[in-house]
Formats: sequence, structure tokens, C-alpha cells
Amino acid sequence: MTISTSQVEERLSKLIDPVVGTDYVSARMLKGIETDDKGGVVVHIELGYPARFAIESVKAAVESAVKELGAETVRADVKQNIIAHKVQGTQRVLPGVKNIIAVSSGKGGVGKSTVSANLALALSYEGAKVGVLDADVYGPSQPTMLGAHGQPMTVDGKTMEPLEAHGIQINSVGFMVDEDEPMIWRGPMASGALNQLLTLTNWHDLDYLIVDMPPGTGDIQLQLSQSSPLTGAVVVTTPQDIALIDAKKGLRMFEKVNVPLIGIIENMSVFICPCCGKVQHIFGEGGAKRMSETYGVPLLGELPLSADIREAADSGNPTVAADPESPAAKMYRSIAMKIAGAVAKLGKDYSARMPTISVKND
Repeated sequence: MTISTSQVEERLSKLIDPVVGTDYVSARMLKGIETDDKGGVVVHIELGYPARFAIESVKAAVESAVKELGAETVRADVKQNIIAHKVQGTQRVLPGVKNIIAVSSGKGGVGKSTVSANLALALSYEGAKVGVLDADVYGPSQPTMLGAHGQPMTVDGKTMEPLEAHGIQINSVGFMVDEDEPMIWRGPMASGALNQLLTLTNWHDLDYLIVDMPPGTGDIQLQLSQSSPLTGAVVVTTPQDIALIDAKKGLRMFEKVNVPLIGIIENMSVFICPCCGKVQHIFGEGGAKRMSETYGVPLLGELPLSADIREAADSGNPTVAADPESPAAKMYRSIAMKIAGAVAKLGKDYSARMPTISVKND
């Protein structure tokens, strides 16, 4: 029985990808169909997200769906292809970086840096090339959390080489000052330093760069949001009302500068007693969910208040790096894949194709 390409395409237009949440045709992940007169079909799929663990299941689902059409043999060629996506305004995608994800919080103390480190490690574990920019100038913590030490080196005298730890690339102001040295910088100075860290770091072919933003919505945050080519933003909060008030300001800031809001992460959501297993909502309950419903922004996940997570970060070996198959690590991995799926649905970047127009008075 001969199967037509249109039959295969129609069938795959009804098969929903588990990460992106849309079908393979409308998501443009279907890249080609080959058929022969003996009933053989070959389908080419490119997944726009980290697919280390997804490829086999997608392959099985696609082959099963096409076999339902009566094909004699079906082979699904499934591979990962993370592309650069559109950034805000007239910005251009940063060389060496396909997508930049800002992780922010309205106030300090909500665990934003711990979340940033573990999300970066989760995306890397799932199969992406990942970097971390520690943009928290006044409290750089990524060098400690990721166990990275030393100073960035330069090869050409113009750019810096990022340090590496746990398989991810890292740069931070923390590499350039003593650990106990306070950063007594005014806003413009700090913003300028961060812009140089971002643009003068020789990032090497990253699928995602996670930017650990400073807490709040002040001059530095606004400058980063307006002048950096951000693909999207994630807001971290805790359930308590005070944190939510500030988190809402963070949401509004990204809306005003036209940076897509990927979602909200509720950190320290519950505490599970290690002795009796009792669940306690120490900082309140359901705050991020209500905020998600009010502003129409997805709730990506709820993370527990855990001494193990804190100890792992303090030791330079965060939860996902220490034990990627642990329950807590799987929570981070689930959130990371939701972020990757949301990014995959954004518009493709075409800025590299835009012509540069110059006017000369000859």
C-alpha cells in the first residue's frame, strides 16, 4: 500500500509533542517526508528543545502514528536542533548565543540564584549547551554555587573566555574581585560592567544563556532588559504576599520592555518535615498560582524549601549536578523543559538576514 506525503502530514498534524504542546506540523518540527511504492515511509523531525531523553519516545510515537495509516515500514529520523529565536525590539541575537533567558525576582532572598544555577544544569543535563551570566553585581553567588574558581582569560586581548564548571560556561563579576570586596558602584557603572560581561565574553555556541538578574526593578535591571537581546524572562517568587507584591513589579517591567514572559516559578513553596513527613506551607500557599491566573502567565512549577538544596548550592555542587535523578532535581528538570518548550514556540530570529543600510555622502 502506497502512503502519500499528504496523508503522513495530516496524521502528524494531530500528534502533539509532549514538550512544546503543539503538533509537529504547526510547530514546524516536521522537516521532510519520504515515501516509496512499497509502502515505506521515512519521516524527518527536528526537535527545537534539549532532547537527550525525548528523542526515543518521540521516535516511537511518530512511527506508531504513521503505521496506523497502513505503512509497511516506517522510520522516524528524530534529532535535536535548537535555533535562535526572536528578541525584543531592534536587538540582534548575541554572537555565540542562540537564546538568552533572564531569571529575575522582585526582591532578594527568594532563591533566584539557586534556581538559576539548577535550571542551567537541568538544561545541560537534558542535552543543551548552556552558559550562566551572573548579573547580580552586588551579590555575585554563581562562582560559589557552581564551584567555579579563577579569572577569565583572554586570547585576543579583546574578549574574555568563560570559565567552565559542571559542563556549563560561566562568567561573573565575582571572578574579578575578592570575595569580601564590596561592589560600591553606582547604577550606570554597574550597568556598563554588566553589558561588557555579556558582550565581551566569548560564549561558545550556546543554546541557552541563563542570566541571573539582580533582584528588583531598578536602573540595572531596566538597562539589562532594554539593551540586552533577551529571548524571554522567568520570575522567581515565594508564596508570601510581600514577595508577590515585588514579583508583580518584575512582571510588569518585562511587559513594558516587550520581553516575552515565559512563566513564574514559586520557590520555597512547601516544607516537608524529614522526620514525620508533615507538609507545611511556611511562607503561605497558592500565591504564585493566583498571580499566574491574574496576569495570564504560566506557573512553571513549585519548588520545596529544602536544607539539601541549600547545602548542595553552598558546596558548589547544586542539586541537579549532585544527583540529577533525585526528586528535587527532577522538579528542576521539569521546569527547565517547560521553559525550553515555551522558547521553542517563539518566533524564529531573522535579524542576521536583515541588510545593513548605510548612507554615504560621496
